[in-house]
Amino acid sequence: MTNAAPTAQGKVHEFTTHSGADTIEVGRKLAHLLKPPQLLLLRGELGTGKTTLVKGLAQALDAAEPDEVTSPTFTLLHEYEGTREGKPVKLYHVDVYRLEGERQLETLGLEELLTPDALVLVEWGDKFKSIRKLATGEIVIKSEGGDARKIAVTLKE
Repeated sequence: MTNAAPTAQGKVHEFTTHSGADTIEVGRKLAHLLKPPQLLLLRGELGTGKTTLVKGLAQALDAAEPDEVTSPTFTLLHEYEGTREGKPVKLYHVDVYRLEGERQLETLGLEELLTPDALVLVEWGDKFKSIRKLATGEIVIKSEGGDARKIAVTLKE
C-alpha cells in the first residue's frame, strides 16, 4: 500500500510492508522517487529494516544485488555505483551510530559525497545538527509488530 500527501516539510510517501521482501520492494520504488542529489536521514530502531530497504534501492539502480548490501555499522560508509534513467548514480549508505561528535563526523566528508549524481542515506544522522541541515528528506521505518513495517518517506519540496 502506498499513499502520498503534502506536508509543511514536503511530500510524504507512506508504505506498509509485511516481510523483508516487501521492504526490498519499497526500496526499489524509491529508486523512482529519489532524484539526485539527495541526502536522506534513514531512521528506525535496530532491526527495523533500514539496510533491507537500501538493498532494494541498490538493486533497482543496478548498483548491487541485495545479498551484496550490508550494514555499514563498522565501516561507516558503503558506496555503490549504478544508473538511474540511463545516467550514472552513486548510492552512499552511511551509518554514524558509532560517531560521538561533529569533529569525528567532519572526517567522514559527507558534504563532499553530495555530488550532483549522489543519493546519500544516513542512518542515525538525526543525532547531528550538521547532517539535519544537509538533509533533503527522511525515511522513517517503524515496526508494526512481527515483520510488518510502516515506512514514511518525506521529501522536501
